[in-house]
Amino acid sequence: MGSTSVIVGIHGLANKPPVDEKTRWWRAAIAEGLIRNEGLSDPHFAFEFVYWADLRYDAPLREESNREPYRRHGGAGPLPGEDEAPALTEKVVLAPLYAGIDRLEETTGVTLVDDAILEYRFDDLWYYHAERDFARDVRARLAARLRACRHRRILLVAHSMGSVIAYDVLRLLEREDPALRVEHLVTVGSPLGLAKVKLKIEAEHGAARVPANVARWTNLADGHDVVAIMGTLDEAFAPSDAGLRVVDRRVVNTYSRPDGGRNHHKSYGYLRTPELSRIARAYATSSGGA
Repeated sequence: MGSTSVIVGIHGLANKPPVDEKTRWWRAAIAEGLIRNEGLSDPHFAFEFVYWADLRYDAPLREESNREPYRRHGGAGPLPGEDEAPALTEKVVLAPLYAGIDRLEETTGVTLVDDAILEYRFDDLWYYHAERDFARDVRARLAARLRACRHRRILLVAHSMGSVIAYDVLRLLEREDPALRVEHLVTVGSPLGLAKVKLKIEAEHGAARVPANVARWTNLADGHDVVAIMGTLDEAFAPSDAGLRVVDRRVVNTYSRPDGGRNHHKSYGYLRTPELSRIARAYATSSGGA
């Protein structure tokens, strides 16, 4: 199974450690989940990582400046899953409030709230939408990697802003390379539900819908992740022409910084959730586990 399938990852917002380190940490987080949640003793899987931080930042994040390295979660056994997800505390207030603003912004086309969110909280995403050359170069990296893997079963895992890049690339490939297929798209901590993002999608690609070149789309969101403020995407994206819908799953992102602080948006926490491990299991083999 290993040579015929591949997991392709693309990172999200902000500067990152050097590409080799970031690639190694993503692989380690996925493997940690497969071991703890799926019982694989020594998981093997082909992994390709799309790194684009160097197109935005002059130098990688140095070790002494990195407050959020990959760290294994303490203890043993399966990690908390959807059934153990906490109540949606701040989003009980924020999500309905933003939903009303979101509908108003989509109706009027005036996105002052989203502009402020994107510029001051998600600066890279704001830049992606404002600078065409940057967007073209970032998209080209993912498109080239997908084309290189076109004869394999592709699981595409896109975190944060990477989910916006992945969506745009898939919609472009529908037209430019219609034979290319992604077996499973998994978006994690995605801002695709923001009105500003949906308006950009509609302006470039037409109606916001599930891309025709994916066989499945699963969206994972932690209830306390402010980047994925809308949480679910099924209502925001119409089904594909084949009737495929987004499947939303609420998860528990267990990532903690070395200083003990939590980050419910961190990629490593998402990559080891039982919900992602269950999907990744179909793309991995084990030398001696279940």
